[in-house]
Amino acid sequence: MFGFQCSIFKYSVKGGLKNIIMRARTFRTWLEYLQASGRLAVVDKRVSLKYEIAAVAKKLDGQKAVYFTQVEDYSTPVVSGICSTRQQFAEALETDQFELIPKFIQAVSAPLPCRLVKKKDAPVKENVILKDIDLMKTLPIPIHHEKDSGHYITAGLFIVRDPVTRKQNVSIHRLQVSGKDRLGILILPRHTFHLYKQAEEAGKPLECAIVIGVDPITLLASQASTPFGVDELEISGALRGEPLEVVRCETVDIDVPAHAEIVLEGKILPQVREPEGPFGEFPQYYGPRSDKEVVQITAITHRDNPIYYTIVPAGYEHLLLGGIPREASLFQSVRQTVPSVKAVHMSLGGTCRYHAIISIKKRNEGEAKNAILAAFANSFDIKHVVVVDEEVDVFNMEEVEWAVATRFQADRDLIVI
Repeated sequence: MFGFQCSIFKYSVKGGLKNIIMRARTFRTWLEYLQASGRLAVVDKRVSLKYEIAAVAKKLDGQKAVYFTQVEDYSTPVVSGICSTRQQFAEALETDQFELIPKFIQAVSAPLPCRLVKKKDAPVKENVILKDIDLMKTLPIPIHHEKDSGHYITAGLFIVRDPVTRKQNVSIHRLQVSGKDRLGILILPRHTFHLYKQAEEAGKPLECAIVIGVDPITLLASQASTPFGVDELEISGALRGEPLEVVRCETVDIDVPAHAEIVLEGKILPQVREPEGPFGEFPQYYGPRSDKEVVQITAITHRDNPIYYTIVPAGYEHLLLGGIPREASLFQSVRQTVPSVKAVHMSLGGTCRYHAIISIKKRNEGEAKNAILAAFANSFDIKHVVVVDEEVDVFNMEEVEWAVATRFQADRDLIVI
């Protein structure tokens, strides 16, 4: 079923891994890096969008990214699983997993403004579609789970702009294909929701762009927990050590990564709600069907020979994308109360949302309790917190469980909120 090819791209890695410069500069350079390091499985067999792509990607979850060369009824290949381990995210940021969070925190605190480039210098502008838009005819958008209500875009960076400050906000939302040029969207009550409600109350649509196929640094930066008004694309620049190149959209006032594979431009319509869901979500349960906001697509731009990128919901890639930025936020919160905190970890078993492990260098009685309270204050998602001594590796769950087994007595050490 799997056939590894020497070169699946227009250009290949030369000079070995040591000579790769900016391995995560673009989506394609990252795929080349995975290919060169033996972590990209190439599926030459014809596959269906319905369940099959998700099933194969899930089978190799945490082991290899998967590149599907022959997708039924499409000439566009599909990729999934480009960052399904902490180590891969660390490699993308050119660090190790222990310095990953400090580097992320530093970038969040010192964003680097983007560099606007001309359209002729932006690969994502190589093809522009302004008429007769048909999402399913253009893009191989999968159905991931048996009870999903349809085809879902799961790896699109959703970008909107604050009309007052002109700062952009970047997030990822589940996007259901509900028509030839319409998407249903789940918008949680965060920054994008705030900007949309402002526009809706004024009777106006909110312009947006959906970016598919970006480098893993920008992908991770999009999930940063920041104050309102911080542009996550600028965090990507800080992580890269150079400004992220962006280009202005064709039909909306939004700047998007110039080296992306695909961009969908559109508007979230005011006072319009349509059925969306069910959809298999990160806790491995289905989110229910309900009436949600609607995005009207106004343009599609893409690179020559684009590669479509999908994230399998509840897979390691999905969980880590949510977990690593949460760890950065959690570390900062705990450090304000317990300065001797050494590391934090949102575990995969807790879906990188519900279980937090914190290591501290204990100096005074009560510090562990303070760390627990700080963790609960940081996120309403967290259900269980384990605090361990500094010599316990919080990323090794066997060590964490050993610490609980040998150093914890529920009658005196358990704190219930």
